[in-house]
Amino acid sequence: MNLKELAGIIDAEVISDVDLSEIDVPNAYACDLMSDVLAFCSPGSLLLTGLTNIQIVRTAQMLDLPAVVFVRGKIPLEETVSLAKENGIPVLLTKYSLYEVCGKLYAAGVKPSYVPQPREA
Repeated sequence: MNLKELAGIIDAEVISDVDLSEIDVPNAYACDLMSDVLAFCSPGSLLLTGLTNIQIVRTAQMLDLPAVVFVRGKIPLEETVSLAKENGIPVLLTKYSLYEVCGKLYAAGVKPSYVPQPREA
């Protein structure tokens, strides 16, 4: 699924100069702990979060994430949006909760970025 289609599914406002139909989004990762994102998120995954600080974009850069979705109607800080634009990382805003966005995307066929491995006995 491309990012333009995905934005429609979650009724997202898009803050980007990038053509969203060119960005493929096969999976997503939802988290508010950037240490978990760094440890468990697969490169190329869409990041869903309620955090709005500049570290979100830095994390997206490090993991080569195609875009960031801010949930719960949160508005990211100005410097967060500026850094995202400078680096060509689209920012999407949605009124839905993290839980609702995950459900909508999963129902639309977006796969989870991280699947826990079974524990050793």
